[in-house]
Amino acid sequence: MSIDISKHSQAHGPKDVTHPLHVKNEKHGTILTVRATSGLSGDMMLAGMASMANINNHELEGLVKELGLPALEGVVQLEKRLVNNIAGVGCRITLPHEHVHRNLVDIRAIITASAMPHAAQELALQTFTILGTAEAAVHGQKPEEVHFHEVGALDSILDICLVCRLYTIINPQYFVCSPLPLADGVIHCAHGYLASPAPAVLHLLKGIPVSSFLGQGETITPTALSLLRALNARFGPWPTMTIANTVISYGSKIFENVPNGAIWAIGKEEI
Repeated sequence: MSIDISKHSQAHGPKDVTHPLHVKNEKHGTILTVRATSGLSGDMMLAGMASMANINNHELEGLVKELGLPALEGVVQLEKRLVNNIAGVGCRITLPHEHVHRNLVDIRAIITASAMPHAAQELALQTFTILGTAEAAVHGQKPEEVHFHEVGALDSILDICLVCRLYTIINPQYFVCSPLPLADGVIHCAHGYLASPAPAVLHLLKGIPVSSFLGQGETITPTALSLLRALNARFGPWPTMTIANTVISYGSKIFENVPNGAIWAIGKEEI
């Protein structure tokens, strides 16, 4: 499991991409960027990250087994997709039905007991803490009291843990995301019908640049936004870089009469 990018050098990172979430005084090296054309979801990030890490389905299943959850084994596969005759990649996920609504204590126990490397565990724990805190604020609860689908379901565990694990494999010097597209419309979720953006997304958007999107409905999921924050994503235009690999990742939702997907690219920073 490797990416064809040379080792990092010791120069400082670029100063043209600025945002409060940035890490300062970074070194020249590998850049990972995603341009969230029609938004981002956990499965879109999983498909994009796996492509950037040159991970195949056999290797991806090996990462799933690190989680130590038999219910997740054999449930995810990367697949080629065509949207408006444009080729890309997506995730085909077939989850077993379960009635368990785990809380943050349960999630932390699963992650710390897993065989994931410590760095991936820390990113996953941070992501779930961010997500749980946002959902708790929306529902007027403490994070430890949150018991519901958005935090405890198998799909959240799969997406968050695998994205964090893949991020440690890619190990970019920094991660740059475009401003996040937002749309009006209605979202159907476990709590009924909600206005877009969802309340948890609104809570997590503070300090993050956004742009308008001509589609209708959910464009950014709470899972994806929590991952962006935990991975310390920078927000801004395309970074100056020499591109080594690109892919378009697609989610389960397709918007009509607008561009779809998320563009991913990896490469070396240009000095």
